[in-house]
Parts: sequence; C-alpha cells; structure tokens
Amino acid sequence: MQLKHLSQSAFVRRISIWALSIGLLFFGFFSNTWRVADQNWFATHQKDTEAHVMGRMVKSRQDGIFSAGGLNGWGTAKSTDAEWIPSTALGPQYTAYLYELSFEKFSTYNSQPAGQGMVFSLLDRLIPLSPQTKLTLFYILTALLSAGALTCIVGWFYEEFGGWVAIFVIGSAVLSQWLTVFGKNLWWSLWAFYLPMIVVMYYLKRHRVPADRQFIRFGILIFIAVSIKCFINGYEYITTTLLMMMVPFVYYVILDKWSRPQCVKWTLAAGLGSGVAIFFSFIMLCFQIGAAKDGFMDGVAHIVWSFGKRTYANAEDYPPVYAASLEAGTIGVVITYMNGIFFDLNNYLSQANSFVSNFLLKVRYYYLIVLFVVMSALLFWRSNKEILAARRPHYMALIWTTWFSILAPLSWHVIFKAHSYIHTHMSFLLWQMPFTFFGFAVFGATVITWTKKTESTQG
Repeated sequence: MQLKHLSQSAFVRRISIWALSIGLLFFGFFSNTWRVADQNWFATHQKDTEAHVMGRMVKSRQDGIFSAGGLNGWGTAKSTDAEWIPSTALGPQYTAYLYELSFEKFSTYNSQPAGQGMVFSLLDRLIPLSPQTKLTLFYILTALLSAGALTCIVGWFYEEFGGWVAIFVIGSAVLSQWLTVFGKNLWWSLWAFYLPMIVVMYYLKRHRVPADRQFIRFGILIFIAVSIKCFINGYEYITTTLLMMMVPFVYYVILDKWSRPQCVKWTLAAGLGSGVAIFFSFIMLCFQIGAAKDGFMDGVAHIVWSFGKRTYANAEDYPPVYAASLEAGTIGVVITYMNGIFFDLNNYLSQANSFVSNFLLKVRYYYLIVLFVVMSALLFWRSNKEILAARRPHYMALIWTTWFSILAPLSWHVIFKAHSYIHTHMSFLLWQMPFTFFGFAVFGATVITWTKKTESTQG
C-alpha cells in the first residue's frame, strides 16, 4: 500500500513538472506572455523568412503541393487581385495567403527541402476554416510542438536529477529571449532541431544495460530523427543538431563507463544513421531543385555554392555582398556570439544609467559561461564529499557533458563562420542547443548539493 502511494505520488510529481513546463513554454512561445522579449521584436522576428512558408501555401493552393518542386518561396500576386486588397503589416506573402490571392510568378528558395511548407500546405487544404483562423492554428500547433520538445528534455533532467534541477532547466528555457522569438515561427519549426537529441536521450536511458541495446535499431532511430529534421527545416544549424544529438550519448558513456569498443560501435551507428539521412535528403533536394529549374545537376551546383558562401570559400568567387563574411575572422565571430544577450531585465525595469542598463541588466552569454564554470567547480568539489557518494557518478557525468555540449553551438559559429557573421539577428539561438540547458542543470544541482545534507537530490 505504501509503495503504491509512493508510486502515485511520483506519477503526480512527474505530470506536474510536464504540465508546468508545457504551460510556461507554450504561452511564452505563442504570445510572449512573460515579456521575455521586446514585444515589437517578438511580433516581427523572422517574419521575412517565415513569409516563404506563406508563399508556399499560396502556391500549393493554386497549383498543388508539389508544384515548383514543393519548395518554399516568394510569389508576386496578380495585379488584378492586388489592386483591391489592402496590404497587411507583415508583407505581400501574408496578404496573398490571408486574402486568397493568386501568384503570377513564384521564386523558389532552394536551400532546404521545405517540409514545413508542404505540411502546412496539406493542413491548409484539409482544414475547412478561414485563412486567418488557420494561420492562428498553425502558430498554436508550432508553439505546442516546440514546448513539447523542450519539455521532453526537461522530463529527462527530472528523471536523472530530480524536480529542482528540472525547474532550473525550465527556468532557463522560459527566460531565453531567443527561444521565445523562435518558438512559434512556422519556418524554423524549433522542435525539429531537438528531435534527434530527444530520441538518443530516451533510447539510451531506457536501454542502460548493454545487452538491451541494439546497434541496428539505434542507427535506424537516428536515421528517422535526422531525416525528419532535414525534411522539416533543412540543414539549418545541422552541425549543432548533430553534436547536440551526441550530448546524451556522452552523458551515458561517462555515467555507465562504456568500454572503448562500445563507444566506437555506437558512435559509428549514430554517424551512419545521420550520414545516410543527410545524403538522401540532399538527393531529394537536388530532384526538387531540378523540378523547379533545369535538372538534377542544378541542385548539386546550388548545394555546393551554398556551402561555400556559408563557410570559408574564396571571396573572389562570390558576389561582393559576401566578401565581408567570407573574410571575417573566426575568433571575432565567436566573441560576438559570446557577447550576445540571453535575458534582458530592461524589459521589466526602467534604468537611466547606461552602464547598469547595458552590462548589469543584460545577462550575456559569457556571463553564463563564467557562472557555469564556477558552478561546475563547486559541484565537482562538493560531489567528492562522502554524503554525496551515491550521486557522484551522475554529477560527474553532468559536468563533463555540459562542457561537451558547448561544442554544439561553437561548431556552427566556427565551421559556418560566414553565415554566423551575417546572421547575428538569429544565431544566438544556438547557445540553447543545448548548452544553456545543461549549464543551468549544473547550476541547479550545485545549489541543491550545497543546501541539502542528504544523499538524495530527488525533488
């Protein structure tokens, strides 16, 4: 009877954490309820990019979901239709969708397979409501999926480290202004970035015993998860996504003391699964571009050209507009992103002192890095005390995994340096993939170990 009561109690706590996380994150993503981001920024952020999805839905409604290769893009409305329609604040692609206009011309965006555009086009066709209502429903769906994905990560931290650590992770997600402004964007479909990591998290947690782990099944799950990510939002931040996927892998390797052959075998499974997924996605994209242009090789040429302009290609081989980004120094780009703002207290406080406003009220990412270094050292020192012997392996694994996780955002800033140089209006998001989550978990674990006198950290 007592065991049943404890089981029910644990179930209630788990459900409460999940409900709290989904609720807080959904309302933040959908309406900026917690005022984490400036309201005007929240309302307009990446709407120019999201407009490609609106254009796709108009094109799909007009000529079919797979017209123009199924690619996203921008269209030009027929002049006879546009004359009597008032423009919307967000631009002509939104106007065309909301007022059911037709396109005379359609220019495709060729750097991703446009799965999100196809999915929303299908939903647009199936749902018998007004475009205005459907657009609101699409935002609700996207915000829920994003909140659900992050809540799966929160749930993993809850199962590994208890309720209080999970609350610290929830807080880090809710307070991130970058997660907030991306959370319901139809183009970015934030949830897809985290899907591969979530799959690895729960697979390895449920198969801690080596005999229970199946090499081929693991590779297939990786293939499916990475394929979905590539289909939905293409190769946006792909190096970050792949390294983020390996973060829970590193955690369990350290926690369970995997042998070297095991590490090699399962790393190979992850590499093969993701590599095959990306390869087939490239093939699919080449056929899509070929359908919209003159053939398969146009797709190959576009992929090669796009990779070069985002990385370290010779500036002389590209238009002058790309010269500054291709010639920029990698260290300077990384420093720019370390100086970015995670959370801005100026949204809540009025402060005339410019120093206080710019440096004390704006919580920058390098502040967090310093904080996490200090917390890691304190947790490492505290974990060596006898009273925490039972939890020591988990805390050691958490510390090492946290500092592995910083490689995920840095991989994009370093490898895709030119892209990062240009896109300072969005690539700060990468710190949340998943470095800040693990860093705040370390913060929470440190607070708990220094305030409790017991071996258990379960909350």
